[in-house]
Amino acid sequence: MRGRIGRPKIGIFAEGSHRVVDIPTCQIHHPLINEVARELKTAMRDLHISSYSDSAHLGLVRALQVVVQRSSASVQLVLICNEAAPAAAAPLLQLLGERLGARLHSAFWNGNTDVTNRILGDVFHHVTGPEAVIEQIGGARVFFPPGAFGQNNLDLFDRMVESIHAAVPAGRHVVELYAGAGAIGLGLVSRSLGVVFNEISPASLAGLELGLNDLGHHRSRALVVPGPATLAAQAIRPDSYVIVDPPRKGLDPELLAALRQHPPERLLYVSCELSSLIRDAEVLRAGGLLLEQATGYDLFPFTDHLETLASFRRLRPDEAGA
Repeated sequence: MRGRIGRPKIGIFAEGSHRVVDIPTCQIHHPLINEVARELKTAMRDLHISSYSDSAHLGLVRALQVVVQRSSASVQLVLICNEAAPAAAAPLLQLLGERLGARLHSAFWNGNTDVTNRILGDVFHHVTGPEAVIEQIGGARVFFPPGAFGQNNLDLFDRMVESIHAAVPAGRHVVELYAGAGAIGLGLVSRSLGVVFNEISPASLAGLELGLNDLGHHRSRALVVPGPATLAAQAIRPDSYVIVDPPRKGLDPELLAALRQHPPERLLYVSCELSSLIRDAEVLRAGGLLLEQATGYDLFPFTDHLETLASFRRLRPDEAGA
């Protein structure tokens, strides 16, 4: 968010700048997001609340995060503010709650006072509503607190998860690294020998724990290894089915080395950066993992960004020299 008092702007940065291009009626994202943006701008004008200024590092409202819960057609709203405490934003959040009514699933304040390109700060304050958005993905309920990682375009992501699950036979040992809130692996727990989850983000770990507790007695089949993915590398066995969804930089070097030295039976790699996937694939091939298939998913329509699901299998002895 940027703009002057009485003229707030909500949109995206113009390329190579921090100048916000106001987009009042975006045709790509969910219509509820447009409604929330409109109500926020109106409420800010009515209360004479300021938007953030990069140059002066002043102004209250820096950004807005909106997540739509599909089942209820309501939104989880996070107001990111240039304040260390939520008091200044309380009147705005109260007015937004009144005007959004049933369209509001939950509201949170987030403080970010640093001069940074990072959107979310470390401190959240729960204002109203449930603690997490709940989505049904891959046969399990997945919980997303406001700071947890979630994929865009969940309808298409559902199809990616279906493909991953179809590639994992029942009764297997599964290791999911960079697991987030467990959107891929939670649905595998009930039919697997065991699932080891790894994640580093506290918010995603909190959502993962909610999802695991929701599994009832199947919870005993799951183990969580918090921290960097390399900490969970020792859980990978020769018969493991490994699922990874790393950030754009690709697999951590230590994990890549472990996979090369001790290749699992199968590796399912969700990549958000094709160049890092290609680089990692070359290293994995040298360690005995063969790339069998790669499928692109257009999770970010009308952009040049593509998610790729790559399936690797361990080479047979007769293929090692091929």
